[in-house]
Amino acid sequence: EGGTERIILNLAKGISGRGYNVDLVLARAEGPYMSQVPDGVRLIDLKAPRVLGSVPALAKYLRYERPTALLSAMFANVIALWARCLCGIPYRLIVTEHNTLSSVVKNKKDLRWQLYPKLAGYFYPLADHIIAVSNDVARDLTVSAGIPKNLIQVIYNPVVTPDLLEKSKEPLEHPWFKDGEPPVILAVGRLTDQKAFDVLIQAFSHVRKNRPAHLLILGEGENRSALQSLIDQYRLGQDINLMGFVQNPYPYMAHSSLFVLSSRWEGLPTVLIEALYLGTPIVATDCPGGSREILQDGRFGRLVSVDDPVVLAEAMEKSMNDRHSFPSKQSWEFFSLDFVMDRYLNLLLGDS
Repeated sequence: EGGTERIILNLAKGISGRGYNVDLVLARAEGPYMSQVPDGVRLIDLKAPRVLGSVPALAKYLRYERPTALLSAMFANVIALWARCLCGIPYRLIVTEHNTLSSVVKNKKDLRWQLYPKLAGYFYPLADHIIAVSNDVARDLTVSAGIPKNLIQVIYNPVVTPDLLEKSKEPLEHPWFKDGEPPVILAVGRLTDQKAFDVLIQAFSHVRKNRPAHLLILGEGENRSALQSLIDQYRLGQDINLMGFVQNPYPYMAHSSLFVLSSRWEGLPTVLIEALYLGTPIVATDCPGGSREILQDGRFGRLVSVDDPVVLAEAMEKSMNDRHSFPSKQSWEFFSLDFVMDRYLNLLLGDS
């Protein structure tokens, strides 16, 4: 998940910026985010064929480096716990859950994910702290993995960083943002079933019958050809652009008339917080995992039901008439790097 990777990079940058040595330890150092590893953060490539195979290499790293603390995410949580058992070195271990686990398991067919709730239920309590990135994720972890509520803390992700506004000011070359063009609706995320871009395309076809508009989807993934076929089916090739992965999506957010999150489930959707901070009008599905928390029950954007293109289209049309407004600090301060860093450092350094 790209959102989780960006969050880990923000945390690494934030901790390093406070004067601590930070190693970013990866099973395999590859993917689109490698160029974004912050200066001052050391990259450790375990060169494992897959995450599951990285246990011995991680244990060896831990024995040799003896870190003060280890912070893990996603499937690597169980790997980190196994490696700690193997290496026998005392250090603080914090596992972070970034998605509603039950939704992931329901939508992943491979065996490791089917087993994961049992593994999480057994091994997560061995960590020093269990962090969920939203109240929804915490509730779901209790239900799906049987982890007692009192063992889970909620810390929102550090999404609002000092350079976010700067990055949003970079020039945009895309012709749809020129003066006199119809409004642009933006969506950002991997082209997977989770993000429900098929529903968004159907909703956009309803919008397009009533007014001129463009839909821009930033992201790459396995559903590209199916989504392109749907676009062709609706004859919307002139108005919908699957742009692929974009290193800096923020100028697009800042200049779009509307940001839409059409997901079927989430953990704490990073892009929604970024759009909120940049003042873009928002429509989001009221899916499991964070949308309602971020938008404070619809106060900062419209919430709609999941998998309903007609309702989504109605909300999109209403919201396209909303004015851009600079967001109040209270809408995003819990997601700011400084606020979140204080909480993480307390746990990592053992102050609480």
